Amino acid sequence: MSLLSDLINLNLSETTEKVIAEYIWIGGSGLDLRSKARTLPGPVSDPSKLPKWNYDGSSTGQAPGEDSEVILYPQAIFKDPFRRGNNILVICDAYTPAGVPIPTNKRHAAEKIFSNPDVVKEEPWYGIEQEYTLLQKDIQWPLGWPVGGFPGPQGPYYCGIGADKAYGRDIVDSHYKACLYAGINVSGINGEVMPGQWEFQVGPSVGISAGDEIWVARYILERITEIAGAVVSFDPKPIQGDWNGAGAHTNYSTKSMRNDGGYEIIKQAIEKLSKKHKEHIAAYGEGNERRLTGKHETADINTFLWGVANRGASIRVGRDTEKAGKGYFEDRRPASNMDPYVVTSMIAETTILWKP
Repeated sequence: MSLLSDLINLNLSETTEKVIAEYIWIGGSGLDLRSKARTLPGPVSDPSKLPKWNYDGSSTGQAPGEDSEVILYPQAIFKDPFRRGNNILVICDAYTPAGVPIPTNKRHAAEKIFSNPDVVKEEPWYGIEQEYTLLQKDIQWPLGWPVGGFPGPQGPYYCGIGADKAYGRDIVDSHYKACLYAGINVSGINGEVMPGQWEFQVGPSVGISAGDEIWVARYILERITEIAGAVVSFDPKPIQGDWNGAGAHTNYSTKSMRNDGGYEIIKQAIEKLSKKHKEHIAAYGEGNERRLTGKHETADINTFLWGVANRGASIRVGRDTEKAGKGYFEDRRPASNMDPYVVTSMIAETTILWKP
């Protein structure tokens, strides 16, 4: 195995200018990530300088067999923590040969919102708290849980340490460092309330980059769990019963909210979100009704509620924001399997562009 490891870690720059670019895109379910690699003649740092590519959409549920070609447009570049050197990861979105975005391409519509002059002027910042559950590969049961059984009740696991409380920390720390290496603005990690469940935070990120960074962070996590022989689940309620679900709390601010007098702007934005609660819930992730029950630090899915320092609310405002009279708020409704392009752009559209 040492020779295999040596070959995997070969430093290409010692013998060639060529680099490997891993093109990443979202598959037909809207949740599955796909990727394939190609050789480039030399280092590239600008996605517009990368060639478009194609793939067989009939094998990803994104095109019929008789007209299966889907075109990848490179949109963002990250350093590759697996191959290292000048090798890169490339986030792409997908189009028909005629240049029309395919239905699962949510980035294109999000980019339109984020490029609107009124949105650009407000510089929307996002901080996304991505929760996930690590599963044992062969039985699809949380890592560290007894096969066919349950661990002790919730309480000691949140930010816990020790072999009987923290399951999968090697995966989590590997992911943390790999994301920082890649150039993702990961701001932290922590163990979650349910054992085997963890969270990483990305941000602050501006506009469309929040979606790009979450998707590539998810990709890196899936690659690391592949190596570790585990499975990552983004299901919002992986275990039924008295166990916390998994969300993707989305912290948000605009320039007006961050400036003096911003608290009034925050309250106006929350009022707008309350009027579009159903539309947001419909776009905030599959299976979210299993998580948003009014228990386990959630508000009921049919109820819109906001409050200061209230983790049982739909929207939470921090004490620091209230005290300073400016800052940000947290939308606690998005599920862990949400599409960050959809959620971030929808929040911007409702709070900045929509005129009720």
